[in-house]
Amino acid sequence: MKKRMIGFISGIVVFVLIYFLPLQGLSHNGQLDLALTLMTVVWWALQIAQPAYVGGVYLMLLIILNVATPVQVFSSSWTGSIMWLVIGAYLIAGAVRDSGFGERIAYSFIIKFVRSWNGIIISIFVLTLILALLIPHPWPRAFLIMSVMGVVAESAHMPKEDRAKIGLAVFAAACPLSGVFLTGDSTLNPLAVADSGVKTTFVQYFLYMGVPMIIAAIITMLLFMLLFKPSQPVNIDFTVLRAKQKALGKLTEKEVRTIIWLAIAIVLWLTSGVTGIDVGWITLLVALLMSMPVIGEVLTAESWSGVPVNVLVFLTSAIAIGDVGSQSGMNHWIAKVILPSSLPHNIFLLALIITVFAIFIHMFMGSVIAVMGVTIPALVAATVHLGVSPLAVSLLVFSVVNLHYILPFHNLAILVGNEPDTGGYTQKEVMRLGIPLTGVMFIVALVMTAWFHLMGLM
Repeated sequence: MKKRMIGFISGIVVFVLIYFLPLQGLSHNGQLDLALTLMTVVWWALQIAQPAYVGGVYLMLLIILNVATPVQVFSSSWTGSIMWLVIGAYLIAGAVRDSGFGERIAYSFIIKFVRSWNGIIISIFVLTLILALLIPHPWPRAFLIMSVMGVVAESAHMPKEDRAKIGLAVFAAACPLSGVFLTGDSTLNPLAVADSGVKTTFVQYFLYMGVPMIIAAIITMLLFMLLFKPSQPVNIDFTVLRAKQKALGKLTEKEVRTIIWLAIAIVLWLTSGVTGIDVGWITLLVALLMSMPVIGEVLTAESWSGVPVNVLVFLTSAIAIGDVGSQSGMNHWIAKVILPSSLPHNIFLLALIITVFAIFIHMFMGSVIAVMGVTIPALVAATVHLGVSPLAVSLLVFSVVNLHYILPFHNLAILVGNEPDTGGYTQKEVMRLGIPLTGVMFIVALVMTAWFHLMGLM
């Protein structure tokens, strides 16, 4: 309680300092917006309350203090497809989980391939990649893998500290591998594309991002195995896993229906470039049809409980930071103050500068969505004369920021797992992985630059 109180007061102090500082070139609304944003970031960083409560306070203060109108605060998040895509993704993920289909895939893979600690870590990353195409959101996907890994840990009689390491591996794997497919993270990936102002299809996105993100995942996995060793030898009791697998029985009618609807969703995602239908509307429609009589019977009224309101509130606040910051002039002012007056024509040097800028902003703002909203418009404008595609700039910023974390609040997937009943790891384990991973971001940025150059984006 004392730590939370100090964090609460620190946020207020930051607000007061920023509000009364003589900041040249920033309007009154922009300065008030900056003060509110930094106060919110401090509260998120110091974990004074659940992130959605902090985000909700930020949203209300924007409106009450006349920094922005309710329409300006909520329009981008709720009138577009992003929030509805998240809702549809959670519903589909719930169907895959509740039907037992995802669990069946996980047990089959683990029983066949896993025999050691490193085998467990590798299986986590491979399962995350496989399920990224079937479950269009990283958190439900991670929860499913965690449930299976919990059985593995129990069968091997792992101590609590080793279970926490496995939990961190599950949520750390979600960061790079969620970027492989456009629907791998149904919130961030479409938003990164939208921020660029360049339309792309499901297939085009995979061609641009598949190779760099898989390489990033391999580097993350190897770093994890180097840093985190088991405290005791791992001996998995496969009789327990086979018993769990056997208990699933044969494919049920619900599983068959789920598989059919997943196949329909994947086909529609793959052909979105031909049909012209937004992936978000496709995802929500498929989810809703899974509840219909005769053709559905997969989702029920209780399925709505799997859509967390707190996540929607937090996402709304994170999106609002970028949107309101653009309207108030805060984003432009931050970019003008921090970015160099001229950028190099060498694409690799340019990528390194972009990476430094994005990581610096992310260290303070925390939210991936907020950083994207602040940095991408500024960097797109600054690089337009260099012949670099806005999509390349947007995807580079998104990837670097989404892979970068030192504290749990820096990445939503990591934050979600930072609970005793989810991943079970603490801030200490996150920092142990996140600090050296920051250096990896520069390698990933150079890999992405080389790949984008081959793809004709840079």
